[in-house]
Amino acid sequence: MELLNRQKTGKVERPVKILQFGEGNFLRAFVDYMIDIANEKGMFDGDIVLVKPIEFGSLDRFHEQDCQYTVQLRGIVEGEAKKINRVVKSVADAVDAYGEYEKYAEFAKLDSLRFIVSNTTEAGIVYDNTDKLEFTPPKTYPGKLTKFLYERYRHFHGEKEKGLIILPVELIDDNGVRLKECVLQLAALWKLEEGFVQWVTDACVFTSTLVDRIVTGYPRDEAEELCEEFGYEDRLIVTGEPFALWVIESAKDISGELPLPKAGLPVIFTDNQKPYKQRKVRILNGAHTSFVLASYLCGNDIVLESMNDELILKFIKATVFEEVIPTLTLPKEELMEFAKAVLTRFHNPYVKHAHLSISLNSVSKWRARCMPSFLEYLEKTGEIPRCLAFSLAALMAFYTGTEIKDKALIGHRDGQEYQILDDAAVLTFFAQNSGKDVPQYVHATLANQDFWGQDLSGIPGAEEKIISYLTDIRELGMRKAMEKIV
Repeated sequence: MELLNRQKTGKVERPVKILQFGEGNFLRAFVDYMIDIANEKGMFDGDIVLVKPIEFGSLDRFHEQDCQYTVQLRGIVEGEAKKINRVVKSVADAVDAYGEYEKYAEFAKLDSLRFIVSNTTEAGIVYDNTDKLEFTPPKTYPGKLTKFLYERYRHFHGEKEKGLIILPVELIDDNGVRLKECVLQLAALWKLEEGFVQWVTDACVFTSTLVDRIVTGYPRDEAEELCEEFGYEDRLIVTGEPFALWVIESAKDISGELPLPKAGLPVIFTDNQKPYKQRKVRILNGAHTSFVLASYLCGNDIVLESMNDELILKFIKATVFEEVIPTLTLPKEELMEFAKAVLTRFHNPYVKHAHLSISLNSVSKWRARCMPSFLEYLEKTGEIPRCLAFSLAALMAFYTGTEIKDKALIGHRDGQEYQILDDAAVLTFFAQNSGKDVPQYVHATLANQDFWGQDLSGIPGAEEKIISYLTDIRELGMRKAMEKIV
């Protein structure tokens, strides 16, 4: 079978406008996919060069296929299970920042370059005072970016028009703000001239972004079958869900230079992404955290099973529509549409998302994703939200165990062991307290300020409510306890 390549796709050469730090599945099924559509619709006319920003790994497969690859989006579209295939032709080249440093560095001098995209993991945006300008390249992503910008500044003699638009998609709050801070710190550490600092501040635009799409990556078990379906061999297939959202926060309006919404793409330009972040964290992530532990103890192993369980689905809907949405600030109609889309995504027959995977670090997740809704609902209504309170009781039920083995607390479901994974201090707390009687256990958990940042046991009515829920869970079992509140 013929290998997918540029000759087979008939790729059109376009000016390189985007340098992308990271060649992984997410960016290829998200940013590069969108740019390909915008090119096809005549809205962008620009190519991407991928940069491998780490020392290990290989770009051989990219070069063998001339950086052409297939994205297959799989999920529920307009009520039906669908697969959407696209051969992405927006990537012109891939370069190794370490093994091909000179080639990589030359892109700083490229007249057509306008955007920098990155996904270097949450740990990638970090200031390291041991990084050095003379490294080829500097070891951190902010170090690489600072040196790259400095070389561009020097080559173009500080021309303001040659500044770049920076689009980090790393999953940290205010990612653009954090990245800019790192660049300026490194400029000071390396004693770079004031003119460069001014150029970074005035000529470059650092955006903060929020991204949302589940990308499941290379379909190893199905690759051979998919290649037969496509009619060519592709060793870079990426699979993901149809849903996508890219929120781009910028002090300067850049929508004219990146007109993705005009190409029908789900991109929002704003001067404040926080309401959108809050919506995603509270509805999408919050829903996950609120039901997976209870659903697992009801006997379900993956999210799709939960969606097909009438009791769990009722619980999810009550949590999201009755307790979470009333606490949010975006227009209600917009929130309702987003929540319906979330339920559709949870129902994706192609994604087998394991509850035990989602359960990792559930204490900190509940604090970040569910507690704000819990407290704001209480403030607005004067009542304890029953589903969110039950989800906290379910967390305590899930985290019940006295033995820590292989850095995991051992819980039991229907006589079978399961691993509870969290920070060591969290697991030690539950090992020492979950065996106590219900009132003592609930009080100790709610009063743990290291968990919640405050003493939740002092909230009128909260402790009594959660004691009653956990008592029901222990005496009746999870499913019958849930039936009482839904």
